[in-house]
Amino acid sequence: MGAQRNREKLLAVAVVALAEDGDVPLETIAGRAGVGIGTLYRHLLSRYALIEAAYRQEVQQLCDAAPALLVPGRPAVESLREWMGRFVRYAATKRGMGAALRSAVGTDSPLFGETRERLVGALGLLLAAGAADGTIRQDMGAEDVLRAMGAVWSVGDGPDWDEQVRRLLDLVVDGLRFGAAAR
Repeated sequence: MGAQRNREKLLAVAVVALAEDGDVPLETIAGRAGVGIGTLYRHLLSRYALIEAAYRQEVQQLCDAAPALLVPGRPAVESLREWMGRFVRYAATKRGMGAALRSAVGTDSPLFGETRERLVGALGLLLAAGAADGTIRQDMGAEDVLRAMGAVWSVGDGPDWDEQVRRLLDLVVDGLRFGAAAR
């Protein structure tokens, strides 16, 4: 149990540290996680393995949130809106660790295709629930919505990045609600 807890703590710390500085030393990550560098290497054999594992964990947490957000009696569009808020945090993290991630796995890695597939699946679940309860139009596919959400990558860095991204995603949600049965 302790080993799993150490791994989870290392990955959580790595996500934050790599988002701040893609070149953060592994010793710094281990120290912030409260473990020695040997423990880090026992769990993750290299810097590249750490970066990939941290990214995979972020994607898993985001995608696992989709079914958990679908609560009986809550309009699915509200669950989608909350999931998109989590997507903003994921995007901010990925932006920060992007260079480290690309150097760790390469741009041609199957990791990015797998990630996209998982995101489409999570988003599809939310959209289907919204179509079923009438809060989201029925004619929108998850691929199209994810492409629209991709506008977050075009927002320039700056102090109002988060606010601009949230406004973009609000526009996407408004478009998904337009023409839905229950508005």
